[in-house]
Amino acid sequence: MSGHHTSTQPATIAEALQQLTGLNPLRCYQCGKCSAGCPMAEEMGGLPPHALIRLVQTDHRDKLLKSEAIWLCLTCETCSARCPNDVQPARLIDGLRELALSADPLAAPRPIRAFHEAFLEQVRSHGRMAELWMIFGYKLGSGDLFSDALAAPGMLTRGKLKLIPQNIAGVEEVRRIFEGVKELEQAQASKQAAPPEGGAADHG
Repeated sequence: MSGHHTSTQPATIAEALQQLTGLNPLRCYQCGKCSAGCPMAEEMGGLPPHALIRLVQTDHRDKLLKSEAIWLCLTCETCSARCPNDVQPARLIDGLRELALSADPLAAPRPIRAFHEAFLEQVRSHGRMAELWMIFGYKLGSGDLFSDALAAPGMLTRGKLKLIPQNIAGVEEVRRIFEGVKELEQAQASKQAAPPEGGAADHG
Protein backbone atom coordinates (compact mmCIF):
# COMPACT_ATOMS: atom_id res chain seq x y z
CA MET A 1 0.00 0.00 0.00
CA SER A 2 1.19 3.50 -0.66
CA GLY A 3 1.76 5.85 2.25
CA HIS A 4 -0.56 8.77 2.88
CA HIS A 5 0.44 11.89 0.96
CA THR A 6 -1.14 15.28 1.52
CA SER A 7 -0.86 17.57 -1.50
CA THR A 8 -0.03 21.20 -0.88
CA GLN A 9 -0.79 22.15 -4.49
CA PRO A 10 -3.43 24.93 -4.53
CA ALA A 11 -6.73 23.68 -5.95
CA THR A 12 -7.56 26.90 -7.83
CA ILE A 13 -5.59 29.74 -9.36
CA ALA A 14 -7.16 32.09 -6.79
CA GLU A 15 -5.66 29.95 -4.03
CA ALA A 16 -2.32 29.85 -5.84
CA LEU A 17 -2.27 33.64 -6.08
CA GLN A 18 -3.22 34.05 -2.44
CA GLN A 19 -0.43 31.67 -1.45
CA LEU A 20 2.03 33.57 -3.63
CA THR A 21 1.04 37.16 -2.85
CA GLY A 22 -0.87 37.02 0.44
CA LEU A 23 -3.80 38.73 -1.31
CA ASN A 24 -7.31 37.38 -1.75
CA PRO A 25 -8.65 37.86 -5.32
CA LEU A 26 -12.15 36.91 -4.13
CA ARG A 27 -12.40 40.30 -2.37
CA CYS A 28 -12.88 41.96 -5.77
CA TYR A 29 -16.55 42.89 -6.37
CA GLN A 30 -16.01 43.97 -9.99
CA CYS A 31 -16.66 47.71 -9.63
CA GLY A 32 -14.36 48.33 -12.60
CA LYS A 33 -12.52 51.32 -11.10
CA CYS A 34 -9.18 49.63 -11.76
CA SER A 35 -9.86 49.25 -15.48
CA ALA A 36 -11.33 52.74 -15.74
CA GLY A 37 -7.98 54.21 -14.65
CA CYS A 38 -5.68 51.73 -16.43
CA PRO A 39 -3.59 53.39 -19.18
CA MET A 40 -3.24 50.04 -20.98
CA ALA A 41 -6.85 48.85 -20.73
CA GLU A 42 -7.62 49.46 -24.40
CA GLU A 43 -4.54 47.47 -25.46
CA MET A 44 -5.32 44.38 -23.40
CA GLY A 45 -7.57 42.60 -25.88
CA GLY A 46 -10.75 42.77 -23.83
CA LEU A 47 -9.03 41.65 -20.62
CA PRO A 48 -8.37 44.81 -18.57
CA PRO A 49 -7.53 44.40 -14.87
CA HIS A 50 -11.05 43.75 -13.55
CA ALA A 51 -11.65 41.14 -16.27
CA LEU A 52 -8.41 39.37 -15.40
CA ILE A 53 -9.42 39.25 -11.74
CA ARG A 54 -12.82 37.85 -12.75
CA LEU A 55 -11.08 35.05 -14.66
CA VAL A 56 -9.08 34.34 -11.51
CA GLN A 57 -12.29 34.14 -9.48
CA THR A 58 -13.83 31.71 -12.01
CA ASP A 59 -10.63 29.64 -12.17
CA HIS A 60 -9.81 30.05 -15.87
CA ARG A 61 -6.16 29.10 -15.29
CA ASP A 62 -5.19 28.19 -18.86
CA LYS A 63 -6.76 31.30 -20.39
CA LEU A 64 -5.04 33.53 -17.84
CA LEU A 65 -1.56 32.04 -18.06
CA LYS A 66 -1.62 32.07 -21.87
CA SER A 67 -3.02 35.59 -22.12
CA GLU A 68 -0.87 38.37 -23.52
CA ALA A 69 -2.83 40.83 -21.37
CA ILE A 70 -0.92 39.94 -18.20
CA TRP A 71 2.32 41.01 -19.90
CA LEU A 72 0.97 44.40 -20.99
CA CYS A 73 0.51 45.66 -17.42
CA LEU A 74 2.94 48.52 -16.75
CA THR A 75 2.85 48.01 -12.96
CA CYS A 76 2.07 51.71 -12.63
CA GLU A 77 -0.13 50.79 -9.61
CA THR A 78 -3.00 53.04 -10.74
CA CYS A 79 -5.41 50.13 -10.43
CA SER A 80 -4.25 49.31 -6.92
CA ALA A 81 -4.51 52.95 -5.85
CA ARG A 82 -8.09 53.19 -7.18
CA CYS A 83 -9.32 49.88 -5.72
CA PRO A 84 -11.85 50.55 -2.91
CA ASN A 85 -11.35 47.08 -1.40
CA ASP A 86 -7.53 46.88 -1.38
CA VAL A 87 -7.46 43.94 -3.80
CA GLN A 88 -4.20 45.25 -5.33
CA PRO A 89 -4.77 44.12 -8.93
CA ALA A 90 -1.24 45.11 -9.99
CA ARG A 91 0.33 42.68 -7.52
CA LEU A 92 -2.11 39.94 -8.53
CA ILE A 93 -1.25 40.44 -12.21
CA ASP A 94 2.42 40.28 -11.30
CA GLY A 95 1.63 37.02 -9.51
CA LEU A 96 -0.03 35.69 -12.67
CA ARG A 97 3.20 36.41 -14.53
CA GLU A 98 5.16 34.49 -11.92
CA LEU A 99 2.80 31.52 -12.22
CA ALA A 100 2.99 31.63 -16.01
CA LEU A 101 6.80 31.65 -15.98
CA SER A 102 6.86 28.87 -13.40
CA ALA A 103 4.75 26.72 -15.75
CA ASP A 104 6.65 27.78 -18.88
CA PRO A 105 9.88 29.88 -18.80
CA LEU A 106 9.07 31.04 -22.35
CA ALA A 107 5.53 32.15 -21.49
CA ALA A 108 6.24 35.86 -21.96
CA PRO A 109 6.01 37.16 -25.55
CA ARG A 110 9.40 37.26 -27.28
CA PRO A 111 9.74 41.10 -27.38
CA ILE A 112 9.04 41.34 -23.64
CA ARG A 113 11.56 38.59 -22.84
CA ALA A 114 14.12 40.30 -25.07
CA PHE A 115 13.67 43.68 -23.39
CA HIS A 116 13.83 42.15 -19.91
CA GLU A 117 17.01 40.22 -20.70
CA ALA A 118 18.70 43.16 -22.47
CA PHE A 119 17.89 45.52 -19.59
CA LEU A 120 19.18 43.17 -16.90
CA GLU A 121 22.34 42.41 -18.87
CA GLN A 122 23.23 46.11 -18.96
CA VAL A 123 22.64 46.45 -15.20
CA ARG A 124 24.71 43.32 -14.54
CA SER A 125 27.54 44.44 -16.83
CA HIS A 126 27.74 48.12 -15.93
CA GLY A 127 25.59 48.70 -12.86
CA ARG A 128 23.51 51.14 -14.87
CA MET A 129 21.83 51.54 -18.24
CA ALA A 130 23.90 51.77 -21.39
CA GLU A 131 21.03 52.65 -23.72
CA LEU A 132 22.72 51.98 -27.06
CA TRP A 133 23.90 48.54 -26.02
CA MET A 134 20.56 47.71 -24.47
CA ILE A 135 18.92 48.58 -27.79
CA PHE A 136 21.35 46.29 -29.62
CA GLY A 137 20.57 43.46 -27.20
CA TYR A 138 16.83 44.03 -27.53
CA LYS A 139 16.94 44.16 -31.33
CA LEU A 140 18.92 40.92 -31.55
CA GLY A 141 16.77 39.15 -28.98
CA SER A 142 13.43 40.26 -30.39
CA GLY A 143 14.30 39.94 -34.09
CA ASP A 144 12.88 43.44 -34.60
CA LEU A 145 16.01 44.77 -36.26
CA PHE A 146 14.88 47.74 -38.31
CA SER A 147 11.95 49.51 -36.67
CA ASP A 148 12.99 52.95 -35.33
CA ALA A 149 16.40 52.55 -37.00
CA LEU A 150 16.15 56.01 -38.59
CA ALA A 151 15.95 57.60 -35.14
CA ALA A 152 19.40 56.35 -34.14
CA PRO A 153 21.62 58.83 -36.08
CA GLY A 154 19.83 61.86 -34.63
CA MET A 155 20.03 60.48 -31.09
CA LEU A 156 23.74 59.79 -31.53
CA THR A 157 24.54 63.27 -32.83
CA ARG A 158 22.57 64.85 -29.95
CA GLY A 159 24.49 62.76 -27.44
CA LYS A 160 21.44 60.80 -26.30
CA LEU A 161 23.18 57.48 -26.98
CA LYS A 162 26.72 56.91 -25.72
CA LEU A 163 29.00 54.65 -27.76
CA ILE A 164 31.14 53.62 -24.79
CA PRO A 165 29.27 52.36 -21.69
CA GLN A 166 30.36 53.67 -18.31
CA ASN A 167 30.53 51.41 -15.25
CA ILE A 168 29.42 52.63 -11.85
CA ALA A 169 31.94 52.54 -9.00
CA GLY A 170 30.26 49.55 -7.31
CA VAL A 171 29.72 47.39 -10.39
CA GLU A 172 31.46 44.36 -8.84
CA GLU A 173 28.97 44.41 -5.97
CA VAL A 174 26.11 44.52 -8.47
CA ARG A 175 27.57 41.50 -10.27
CA ARG A 176 27.82 39.60 -6.99
CA ILE A 177 24.11 40.27 -6.39
CA PHE A 178 23.30 38.82 -9.81
CA GLU A 179 25.44 35.76 -9.09
CA GLY A 180 23.72 35.30 -5.73
CA VAL A 181 20.29 35.43 -7.36
CA LYS A 182 21.42 32.93 -10.02
CA GLU A 183 22.63 30.50 -7.33
CA LEU A 184 19.36 30.89 -5.41
CA GLU A 185 17.31 30.19 -8.55
CA GLN A 186 19.39 27.11 -9.33
CA ALA A 187 18.92 25.83 -5.77
CA GLN A 188 15.15 26.38 -5.97
CA ALA A 189 15.00 24.61 -9.35
CA SER A 190 16.90 21.63 -7.93
CA LYS A 191 14.57 21.49 -4.93
CA GLN A 192 11.49 21.53 -7.16
CA ALA A 193 12.93 18.79 -9.38
CA ALA A 194 13.67 16.50 -6.43
CA PRO A 195 11.03 13.80 -5.69
CA PRO A 196 8.90 14.53 -2.59
CA GLU A 197 9.84 12.72 0.60
CA GLY A 198 7.59 9.76 1.29
CA GLY A 199 6.15 9.96 -2.23
CA ALA A 200 7.30 6.50 -3.27
CA ALA A 201 4.92 3.61 -2.77
CA ASP A 202 5.59 1.21 0.10
CA HIS A 203 5.02 -2.39 -0.90
CA GLY A 204 4.22 -4.82 1.85
